Amino acid sequence: MKDIIEKDLQPIKNLLSNVLGVDSYKKIERMGGLTNHTYHVTLENGGEYVVRIPGEGTEQLIVRSDEKVSTKLACDLGIDAKLLYFGSDGSKVTEFIPNAITMSAETLCDPRHIRQIAEIYKKIHSCGVDTGVPFEVFDMAAGYEKIISEMNVPMFDDYAESKSKVMAIKSEIDSLVNAPKVPCHNDPLCENWVEGNGRMYLIDWEYAGMNDGMWDVADVSIEAGFDEESDRLLLAEYLGKEVGVTEMKHFLASKIYVDYLWTLWAKARVPYDGQPMEDWAVERYARLKGNIKAFEMLENKEDN
Repeated sequence: MKDIIEKDLQPIKNLLSNVLGVDSYKKIERMGGLTNHTYHVTLENGGEYVVRIPGEGTEQLIVRSDEKVSTKLACDLGIDAKLLYFGSDGSKVTEFIPNAITMSAETLCDPRHIRQIAEIYKKIHSCGVDTGVPFEVFDMAAGYEKIISEMNVPMFDDYAESKSKVMAIKSEIDSLVNAPKVPCHNDPLCENWVEGNGRMYLIDWEYAGMNDGMWDVADVSIEAGFDEESDRLLLAEYLGKEVGVTEMKHFLASKIYVDYLWTLWAKARVPYDGQPMEDWAVERYARLKGNIKAFEMLENKEDN
């Protein structure tokens, strides 16, 4: 559990007063999260809530009005906890999920949870709603590159070569697959999956927007470290059919896009969050290059 940040206490009290009409609380605990400050607050009457204070610098990366639209959709679909307040700065108050267990890579690998993940994805991806919130992966990547350049953050020596390979893969997949844009979460970290009262929730919709649904499928596989068997189960449950070569290439390419974008995101966060973000970027970048090699091997097998 992370330490409580002293300067967050007054904003938390203000939110509790304005949203819930209470002036005190019984207990407060800091929860996980990479950039925001999130707290589990228990009131004197036993009521439990989650209060989020936006992290420093997030205004450069996140359009909070867009996040609000996607969060409300997820809540309306019963995918996320009930939303009580969403401020223009990204401050947020939600109901606490009863008996909540935050998922980990180990727990998400359970076949039961993999099936639940696929069901949640199918629910949001097939809802037929256009949120009007774009999630244009390569436009965002260019934006992060601009921040990296302006902030003089050192980049990987072979980045230009890796980027060229990513773009070549994108060109091939675009010619093979005509994927519609659907509402996506886009950042399904293990910690964003919560089990409570026998069901799963997907929380924190900061990066949500209209995207290729395969992004979400590939991203959760990366975050949970799924093996080949888990990947095939997830894909089969999500697609509702046998997984062919085209689907597998689409899936692997999406893994590459995921690490490409979040590598750049992490680099853009280095001036604010320091070495932990640099380490995260290095990890992402290494996996990106590994999956590029895996894609090239899949290509060679197909040719043979």
